[in-house]
Amino acid sequence: MAHAYVVGTFDTKGDELRYVAELIRDTGHDVTTVDVGTSDATARRADVVAADVAGPEAFTGDRGTSVAAMAEALARWLPRRDDLDGVIALGGSGGTALVTPALQRLAVGTPKIVVSTVASGDVAPYVGSSDIALMYSVTDVAGLNRISRVVLANAAHALAGALSGPRPAVGEDRPALGLTMFGVTTPCVTAVTEALHDEFDCLVFHATGTGGRAMEKLVDDGLVSAVCDVSTTEIADLVAGGVMAATRDRLGAIARRRVPWVGSVGALDMVNFGAPDTVPERYRDRLFYEHNPQVTLMRTTPDECRGAAAFLARGLNACEGPVRLVVPLRGVSALDVEGGPFADPAATEALVETLRAELVTTEQRRLIETDLHVNDPEFAARLVAELGAISQ
Repeated sequence: MAHAYVVGTFDTKGDELRYVAELIRDTGHDVTTVDVGTSDATARRADVVAADVAGPEAFTGDRGTSVAAMAEALARWLPRRDDLDGVIALGGSGGTALVTPALQRLAVGTPKIVVSTVASGDVAPYVGSSDIALMYSVTDVAGLNRISRVVLANAAHALAGALSGPRPAVGEDRPALGLTMFGVTTPCVTAVTEALHDEFDCLVFHATGTGGRAMEKLVDDGLVSAVCDVSTTEIADLVAGGVMAATRDRLGAIARRRVPWVGSVGALDMVNFGAPDTVPERYRDRLFYEHNPQVTLMRTTPDECRGAAAFLARGLNACEGPVRLVVPLRGVSALDVEGGPFADPAATEALVETLRAELVTTEQRRLIETDLHVNDPEFAARLVAELGAISQ
């Protein structure tokens, strides 16, 4: 028997939330209902009243400020529940925005489902880097009818199934290693994972902005023991305004948790945009490479490389755990190779010179330059060796 939390605004969605709670109870699981409605702080509409979740600041009478305050309060309150095995929430746009920040803070692997009217649009702000499952409500979450009953029942039974199933234990006999990969650094990361498969449970993250955030969330959650950050390309998107950008907190989890970090400058030669007609006008005269019809790559300039290197150095300077930044001087991606479309010695020189100038090297934090390409087998072997040296 597991314990599910059913969360929502019981002042407006009470019938639907109670319906879902009862369906989950019928499968044999315990349920706690949580009211996050802001119309009445102490109304006994659920097992946990809104006032138990939030303080007076969430009940101002103004919908916008109240919802924002309740969202912050729930994000503090929900992760502290030590009996929470899974959670389900329902809502429209406001309710979805209210509950999902709290769900994003729950550990990856904790079942979390949201039935929402906005689940068929751009869901990135709601999912973030977590494993939230969004289900489109089809009709509005505004009463029980022949459609909503079926959709809500499917969601309730999906959570019940997740709570009932055995938790896979594959890989838990080895420490977890987080790795970042991009298409143009795949040979390197593949070689590293093959070399370390017996020693580590290798978790590969696609460096699309969300991928880096997902890896660092697992680091923050204590689920990743070491990091092989080959592809720091998301920093280039942050510097130049690409669509796969890191946040300003990139490398923050590494500093907070002090995990061993071996990394590189993989794919810092490029910034990502969508189809060619989505490239900002100010960049129209730049050097581009069409990765596919939906992804256009722009070569970073020396100034952008300096900005990316400075960001990387600042992030690593804040890390007190063991750090090894390994730089391939012969190219940082499959496109940045002699005779390749992104070969640019001036940009590479700007990148390396900035790292030399701004990375504060110590016994714990080292800059290692290699006369290799990022996808050379010898470069992967060097990463493996450095990781072995600092993760013992």
